[in-house]
Amino acid sequence: MSQPLFDAYVIVDWSAEGKAKRGANSIWYTVAVRRGGRLAIEPPANPPTRALARAAIAARLADLAAEGLRVLVGCDFPYGYPAGLAGALGLAGPPWRALWDLLAARIEDTPANRNNRFAVAAELNRVGFGRAFPFWGCPARQASEFLAPTKPRERGAGPAELRVAEAFAPGASSPWKCCYPGSVGGQALVGIPVVRAWRDDPRLAGISRVWPFETGLAPLLAGDWRIIHAEVYPSMLRLNDVPGMVKDARQVDQLARAFAAADAAGALAARFGPPPGLAEADRQRAEGEEGWVLSP
Repeated sequence: MSQPLFDAYVIVDWSAEGKAKRGANSIWYTVAVRRGGRLAIEPPANPPTRALARAAIAARLADLAAEGLRVLVGCDFPYGYPAGLAGALGLAGPPWRALWDLLAARIEDTPANRNNRFAVAAELNRVGFGRAFPFWGCPARQASEFLAPTKPRERGAGPAELRVAEAFAPGASSPWKCCYPGSVGGQALVGIPVVRAWRDDPRLAGISRVWPFETGLAPLLAGDWRIIHAEVYPSMLRLNDVPGMVKDARQVDQLARAFAAADAAGALAARFGPPPGLAEADRQRAEGEEGWVLSP
């Protein structure tokens, strides 16, 4: 049997909640570490705010890397948007990174979990498209000329509703959806700046890579990295029922186990590559701007 690519797996279920919260529909994460051939999975943690989660996970990543371990970090929101957003905004440089830098500069997220994601979505609509498109979804009190509470009936010209990756992840929501159940767009707005902070942490920057933007959409090989950041989608799994355990907690626990099992079996490296038949143009979109979803 081949040597696993990773020694540890950090799986995060994110939240765009506007106040401190624990329990269902809040932040959960777990850490699974393989030492001496044995996998130890920590009980899922449930920090009440993004600030606390960001700091706690950064500290764990630094500790794991200091041990010399290789770590997979997976978060459950899009790491990119349908192709065209960076160009519409007039951003220079690699589109994915330009968007990450822009969101990190614009998103304000307080220690109490208050954030300005709706204002940022409206501003991106205004600057890039001059109308309430393509971002949509907000409470009525946050609605404006450039952000509507509901999905526009007429989209017109502009980026697609979904990324290419969503065609391979049935049931995935649109990255433009910023509010209401399944609003991965809202999670992305407040989540991408956090992943960027982990990626660029001075303790970790030299050994961290974001898949597929920095690795290519290709089977993963050992290299000069110790941390790989990848977008994951917990709903790909059929969860086992665990009485008394919150669904979000079950998702991170079981997804960590699934990735560890695939890795131990020598199957995970290939899953960083493209699905059969993916067109070269779509592969380039995924690598340059849209991102992809890692399957366990």
